[in-house]
Parts: sequence; C-alpha cells; structure tokens
Amino acid sequence: MNQTALVTGGSRGIGLQLCKHLQQRGFNIIATCRKSTKELDFLDVEVIEDVEISNFSSLEVLVDKLAHRQIDWLINNAGIAKSLNLSDIDAEAIDNLKHQYEVNSLGPLLITKLLFGNLIKGSKVGLVTSRMGSISDNHSGGSYAYRMSKAALNAAGKSLSIDLKPSGISVAILHPGWVRTRMTGYRGAIDTDESVQGLLRLMDKLNLDNSGTFWHTNGEVLPW
Repeated sequence: MNQTALVTGGSRGIGLQLCKHLQQRGFNIIATCRKSTKELDFLDVEVIEDVEISNFSSLEVLVDKLAHRQIDWLINNAGIAKSLNLSDIDAEAIDNLKHQYEVNSLGPLLITKLLFGNLIKGSKVGLVTSRMGSISDNHSGGSYAYRMSKAALNAAGKSLSIDLKPSGISVAILHPGWVRTRMTGYRGAIDTDESVQGLLRLMDKLNLDNSGTFWHTNGEVLPW
C-alpha cells in the first residue's frame, strides 16, 4: 500500500516540486493551498483548496475532510516572506510582523497538532524553515519579522520532536537553501528541483535518533 504525504503550500515553488517528486516516488499526495494552479492541477493529485494556515477555522475544516485518513509524511511547507527592516518598524508594521508569525510559526504548529490523530508510529513531520531563523548564523541583521517567525518555528520544531517521540513520530527542521522562487524574486543559488532532492534525502534519513535536527538541504547541520 502506497504511503500518503500531505504538503502544505503545494500550488507553486518548493511545495509544487515536493508534490512532483513524492508522486514520482509512488506516494499518494494531498496538496493543500489557498488556490490551486494549472501546474498543480496537471499533476492530478488530491488538492484541497481554501486552506489558510493562519486561520484556525480553515484548519478545522481541513481536519474534518481528512478524518480517519492516515498521513505518513506531513510536510509543512507553506510560508510567507515580507520585508521588515529596522527603518520599517512602526505602529503599522506590527500587523505585518504578527501575520508572518501566524503563517510561518503558528500555522505549522497548529496543523501538526490538529492532524496528530492522522499520524501513526513511523510517521515523519517536516518543517520547511530558513537558516535566517538561526540566531548564531545572523551576520547581516534586518528582516525582523521573517527571522523572528522562523526562529519561533525552529523552537516549535524542537519541542515537537520531543513531544512526538513517544508516539514514534520524528520531526525534521529543514532549510531549503536559497532557492529561485517567486518568494525570492527568482534570485537564489539553486533551483527548486535541487532543493527538493536534498530535502527528501533528509526526510529519508530522518528517524527518532536524529529527530529535531536543524538541517540545510545539502545535509549540513545548522546552528541555532
């Protein structure tokens, strides 16, 4: 029986490429997104639209749709990045910061908690984060909301790895690299294909002994 992988933010970029590669491996794919794309529809995988990971009611609808469905790999990929440097911080910027927290930090945590009943012993959870969430690796400053939201996601991932271990569920905290996607303005060092190949190699090697590790897609262990 084929395994099932759920990928959030599956309509484009890294999420779309994850769906492609996992489908090629024989996984049954569930792709969630706010709105599907022609590229995602072309894959002919199961798509659940109108999923807004920062909206609790939206997530409850998702959980109802997935009742009693087993999920072997849960990959929390959906995220946003909006510039917020020191000069930008004022009263109006607070909503920007809060929204990035809701999407990048709270969303993956809530989805993982709400779908806990769909996970089994041996299931794997991947959190697509960023090395910009590393505090000791920050040498350029700026990007306050994005850095802070990803640092919070890293902290959540570490706690999840401890709390889910008794249930036999492992957690990977994954930096995809500097990838050429719409989020980066198509600037970057690698394309989505190279990034995803690395991410899936890490998911393959993920187990209860290395659960909670913060990895670069190239296999390097990143500092907190």
